[in-house]
Amino acid sequence: MSATIPTLSRGDSPEAKSAALQQAGCMVIRDVANKSQRDSLVAELQEHMDNAKVRLDDDPLEFYPGHTQRVSGLVSRSETVREMMLHEEAISMCDHFLLPNSEFGYQLHVSAALNIGPGARAQVLHREEDSFTYFAEPRPNIILATMWAISDFRENNGATLVVPGSHTWPADRSPEPDEITSAEMPAGSLFFWLGGTLHGGGANTSSDWRYGVILTYSLGWVRQEENQYLNVPKQVLDNLTPEQRSIAGFDMYRALGFYDPRIK
Repeated sequence: MSATIPTLSRGDSPEAKSAALQQAGCMVIRDVANKSQRDSLVAELQEHMDNAKVRLDDDPLEFYPGHTQRVSGLVSRSETVREMMLHEEAISMCDHFLLPNSEFGYQLHVSAALNIGPGARAQVLHREEDSFTYFAEPRPNIILATMWAISDFRENNGATLVVPGSHTWPADRSPEPDEITSAEMPAGSLFFWLGGTLHGGGANTSSDWRYGVILTYSLGWVRQEENQYLNVPKQVLDNLTPEQRSIAGFDMYRALGFYDPRIK
């Protein structure tokens, strides 16, 4: 694999990070989540992960590979995720890449924990922005995606596959094998990619599981991929901070999203 992913540290400047992400369409920042935070997240989601259905009779034509535990609705299920979704590293990049196209803010688009097990195949390469077919590729920035490495990400245990530079490609451009690389990173790292960057879960040919949490963000005027209005019950919503409510998409965007507070 000759394609490379920029790797930066938390001490690098926001300008260096945004420049790297703009050029490659992806980047890794190391040492963002400490072990205590990762352990707390795993504990908070353990029951839900244990109950997650794992398909062993994998259909290669299915978008989601088998041998994988998937849990969504993380705003309701994890206090740690409610902190992570407002992390300064994510907010800094959202401000840079999303605010120019969404002057009244952005919102959480998807929250999901993905535990890729031994035997999982590679996922088909895709773009986070594939739902927004109104715009021709390459599209304006609509989505910014992050993946939190809860365990080590290695090529052989299902590290995310990504095609650096593909956020600038037209629709008919397909990657060559040497343009696809694995987002290898130690636990605690934070992987970013732009919504127009080709990516997909990697194949797990190892004997261990690869645990990551994906939090993506979208312009405030588009429909969220994950329906937060149904995934966040009122008893949880009432206890969110104003900042958490806003990033989860419960604020109005101009006239979009109004409601009658008298309806319970």
